[in-house]
Amino acid sequence: MDVKEAGVAIADPTASDVAPIDDWRDYSDDPLPPILRAAVECFVESGFHGTTVRLIAARAGLSVPGYYHHYPSKEDTLVAVMRHAMADLYGRTLAADATAGSDPVDRLAAHVECLVLFHAHRGDLAFIAASEIRALGPSARDEHIAARDRQQAVLEQIVAAGVRSGAFDVAHERDAVRALVTMCTGVAQWFRPGGGLAAGQLADEYVELALRMLGSR
Repeated sequence: MDVKEAGVAIADPTASDVAPIDDWRDYSDDPLPPILRAAVECFVESGFHGTTVRLIAARAGLSVPGYYHHYPSKEDTLVAVMRHAMADLYGRTLAADATAGSDPVDRLAAHVECLVLFHAHRGDLAFIAASEIRALGPSARDEHIAARDRQQAVLEQIVAAGVRSGAFDVAHERDAVRALVTMCTGVAQWFRPGGGLAAGQLADEYVELALRMLGSR
């Protein structure tokens, strides 16, 4: 898959772990294997350190030896959860960018919509991926941060292209990107289905906010 900069497709050599996504707005299926879904639920309820292997196994309907048949440790389970979260988000991000065309405003709108939808529909998964970095060992932590940087680089390229073209008027691009990412990822902490707005409506509002933040013309 490719990331576009100023309308030009740039090959992304780090995208080999990303599965093709036909519809980046579709969240009708939960692709997490049952054992990882059980782990996510336990981590959300009790935190990584408060969750035991026995608890995850029981939630997944497995014996403890059955759990270890899939993952050699609790940290390996967390790593698998985080890899899945980042690959899912990145795949949807690249798909959204591919459908947006070359206009920076359209690309920004698609990117923000994608971020908000993911953090609304995959809130528990996104919350764990953001909050349990401290539980990772050095190698896994470096891998996760690299995946996070790869994700943010797409937005950085979009904003930079918009500033160059005059579509955006912002003095400090990196600060603006951080603010946008924080705003969108924060949805995972509070959004609940059945609230005041549906996920799609919230995404539309956030797109408007993002364009205003960037001084879109």
